Amino acid sequence: MLSYRHAYHAGNYADVLKHLVLASTLEYMTRKDKPLLYLDTHAGAGRYRLSESMAQKKAEYRDGVGRLWGRDLPDVLTPLMAVLERLNPTGKLEYYPGSPLIAAELLRPQDRLRLFELHPSDLRLLTGNFAADRRVRIEDSDGFASLKALLPPPSRRALVLIDPPYEQKDDYRRVVRAVLEGYQRFPTGTCLVWYPVVDRSRIDEMARGLKAGGIRNLWQVELGLAPDSEGFGMTSSGLFMINPPWILEAELKEALPELAKRLAPEQGRWMLQQLVGE
Repeated sequence: MLSYRHAYHAGNYADVLKHLVLASTLEYMTRKDKPLLYLDTHAGAGRYRLSESMAQKKAEYRDGVGRLWGRDLPDVLTPLMAVLERLNPTGKLEYYPGSPLIAAELLRPQDRLRLFELHPSDLRLLTGNFAADRRVRIEDSDGFASLKALLPPPSRRALVLIDPPYEQKDDYRRVVRAVLEGYQRFPTGTCLVWYPVVDRSRIDEMARGLKAGGIRNLWQVELGLAPDSEGFGMTSSGLFMINPPWILEAELKEALPELAKRLAPEQGRWMLQQLVGE
């Protein structure tokens, strides 16, 4: 089943949180000279034009990155906003970067990107967006399987982003299985696992599965527009973070209250907690 297209949701509040964490993590990890592998299991198209019909259908970016563009923001948002500014040099918010483009902008010549995408339309766009970047290798294959094949990398340094569409109920358990397999092969790597909060019980089950699997230095962060609900639709989104940069805790504690206030003035909420110590 390959119906999901991220273009409908590009730049929404969930992207803001995911890409804030991704950009800040990359900014920290690239301070060391040693090469870094970036592995994106569900890469999408890589770049999204906000004036196109899919982005305009619900225009979710207006209540996401649109509320931040051109404003004074906490310093932790600087790496992400710098990428946005390079992508939109006229000062008008026309394009929003997907995770692969954010990574490509922040990584260095010695680093490598492995991108996986199964949707044929997004795969074609992704390939075109990175045709000139020799650091990037794109595969039309299951990104989950890449964890077993590519970890650990020769440099022993990697950032893995797992960001599936969760189209099927089994995706939640499949994510946990993939994370645990990757962790067993490379327990010192950094991994970011995005999730939507539609049914809180599924997120709690994921947390229990990750903890039961023996993962250490496990964190959870969320940003929401409304309290949990039994109704249809995403009320919050979050990430499980394995071995995140040590400075990220303080940065997120500064940024999240401000983001909650700006993105959802009436019911905005946030959460940051360490589930398992080092």
